[in-house]
Amino acid sequence: MEYEFINYEKKDKIVYITINRPERLNALHPPANLEMKTAFMTFENDPDAWVAIVTGTGERAFCAGNDLRYTAENWGEREKEATTGARIRAAFGGITTDTDFKCWKPIIAAVNGYALGGGLELAMACDIIIIADHAEVGLPEPRVGLIAGAGGVHRLPRHVPLKRAMGMMLTARRISAQEAYELGLVNEIVPLAEVVPTAEKWANEILEAAPLSVRASKQMAYEGLGWPLDNALQRKYSEENNYLGSADQREGPLAFSEKRKPNWIGA
Repeated sequence: MEYEFINYEKKDKIVYITINRPERLNALHPPANLEMKTAFMTFENDPDAWVAIVTGTGERAFCAGNDLRYTAENWGEREKEATTGARIRAAFGGITTDTDFKCWKPIIAAVNGYALGGGLELAMACDIIIIADHAEVGLPEPRVGLIAGAGGVHRLPRHVPLKRAMGMMLTARRISAQEAYELGLVNEIVPLAEVVPTAEKWANEILEAAPLSVRASKQMAYEGLGWPLDNALQRKYSEENNYLGSADQREGPLAFSEKRKPNWIGA
């Protein structure tokens, strides 16, 4: 597929999805959101794609959130959509709130600059966040009469202590990369030039593990959060079933006993 607002590239088993609207600080509008959703579905459906890295073009912004200029310029279309029910149906960034799309492959956010509003929501929808040391993050929606409705008001209190989350959301203030790290919101802070290489380092470490085991671990961890521990332990998970009885389940112990590197096939 030809993309207008993003770039999609695959190298070996790593997919790179790059927001390409630097003139708008990589803010997303409905057509870009639809492209993001399509890109993530392509990643999910490609058996040879095992990890995704999401980033933005340029040095200033990962994603500055919703494209408010586009929203203002196209308000008539918005009202028409509300009346007719016809609209481009895609969650912000393709993965933030769309209940029709679940991806148990790991996704890494390489935050190269501002991650504000929907940009932070997109990053939080990923599994690992690498952030540039100059970046700032926040949910500033209330300052423009909006709410962080693409999951931000729910994800942030699950990522950081409640009072710190409420302080960020109610004041709509930005925080530095260092504060985000201290809160446990991001995994690693690096200079800008090292953001994508560091994300690749994490991706390659993930690729050393059995892909079905990784996907089962992701699904079980996230879905288990919604259950008491005893229930989470007793539940059966679709990715766990895919892992059980797989060739890779046999390959791991065999490679260990033969003192060699395992050859994962993802089946």
